[in-house]
This record gives sequence, C-alpha cells and structure tokens, in this order.
Amino acid sequence: MIINWSASPEIVSIGPLTLRWYGLLFAAGFLIGFRFMDNIFRRERKNTEHLDALLLYLILGTTIGARLGHCLFYEPEVYLRDPIRILYIWEGGLASHGGTLGNLISMILFSRRYGYDLRWLIDRLTIPIALTACFIRLGNLMNSEILGKPTGGDWGVVFARVDQIPRHPAMLYESFCYFLTFLLMRHLYYKTDWGLYKGKLWGLFFICIFGTRILVEYAKENQVAFEQGMFMNMGQLLSIPFVLFGAFLIYKSKDAKLELTDTKQGQPKPAKKK
Repeated sequence: MIINWSASPEIVSIGPLTLRWYGLLFAAGFLIGFRFMDNIFRRERKNTEHLDALLLYLILGTTIGARLGHCLFYEPEVYLRDPIRILYIWEGGLASHGGTLGNLISMILFSRRYGYDLRWLIDRLTIPIALTACFIRLGNLMNSEILGKPTGGDWGVVFARVDQIPRHPAMLYESFCYFLTFLLMRHLYYKTDWGLYKGKLWGLFFICIFGTRILVEYAKENQVAFEQGMFMNMGQLLSIPFVLFGAFLIYKSKDAKLELTDTKQGQPKPAKKK
C-alpha cells in the first residue's frame, strides 16, 4: 500500500512567528524528560532543585552540539569558509552525533558543578533521551526530511512536498526503534537491578540507538554528495565508535555496582564555594 504524505511542517503562523511541528516535538521531548527525571530524583532522594539547571545544560548541550556536528561532520567546507553561517540555524542542519557529544560535555560540566556521579546521571538520562530521539524523528517526518531510498515494492510513502517517488519512511523506522529502546531501558531501570551498575544503561543506550542508526542508514538517501559510492556513509561511520564504547561501558559496569544507599538515600555533594 502506497501512502501519500503531504502534511505541512507548520502548525500555525501569527504574524512573523511560526509554530512548527519539529520545534513542538523537540520541546515536548525535553519537557517529558524533565518530568521523568523529577520522578527519578524523588525516587532516589536526590535534590530536585537541580533539575532546572539540568534541563538548561541539556538544551544548550544538545542544540549547540547538534548544530556544530552538522557543520563540521557533513559540510565543513561550507561553514569553515563562512563561519558566521553556523549561527543560521533557520537554514536547518542538526546532527544527532554532535548532539550526543554536546550532551556528554554538558553533563560532565553539570556533574562537576553539582557533585553528581557522571555514570549514575547519564544512566538515568538516557531513558528519556531515547524517547526524545523518537519525537525528533517524528518531527523529521512532519518536515518531510531524512528521506528513505525509493522502494519498488507495494509498500512505501510518497512525500508529496518533495517528489512523487514511493520511498522507505526511514525516519519512522528510527522513531519506532528509539521508542522500543525507551521501553526496554525504562523496564530495566524500574524492574531489574541494571540501574545499580554504573554505565550499564548508558552502554545499552549507545548500542541500541547507534546500532539502529547503522542499520537504518542503508534505507536512507545520502545527506551530502561526498557520501555517494561509500560502503558506509558518514552517519554509519560516526556511529561505530559509539556502539563500541557502549559495549565497553557494559563490560566495565560489572565492577561498578552502586550500594543501595547510594541510589536510595545518597545526596549529591554540595557545589564548591568559590
């Protein structure tokens, strides 16, 4: 069955301001993630007053990292020639690998500032981040972007705002896999002892998210011209180190088990006075 997709990326426009589905879904992921982390902080008796700062660190880390990742990984010749264009975010261009690195840097800074164990923090953050990734790919669907390759079978989606060719809905493949990752990690955190092993959930997140990316890329159109003829495109090549690092984190987690008091009663160390 061929599906015709012609949805507008815009929800409503009021004067010069336009509310777009991508922005709404992006923000929804952060807001739901905030509520999820609030539940975790209360469950493990952490200081919920730090959540506002945590959200700010995440938003800045994700946005800046994703933008720089696209500019430097996919079109460096364009943005290095005219660096001011890096600030032109309305032109589009965000890279999930850059967003992940930006998140990691922001969490290192946050954990140092507020006295949290980095692996404890990221283990828990990756659960709502997987759901946010699901929402972002739905935003890509509303924008009719990150298109799949043409399909000659009876199944495909015609993105009418782009062309009339039935294609694999690659962004939906990713979104579905990310949602399954969220459900799996949520189950492991609440129903098993995985949360007691520092780095274990973080490692699983990297394996699932970037393993999915490697596989789904084979159904996607290349994003930039230099990827033509490559056995693995840039997205796949960038994903391999994350998958390997995820496996390393799971392996090392067996020697990093938290005590029950660390997760149920422990308090973050106070910020250092300057």
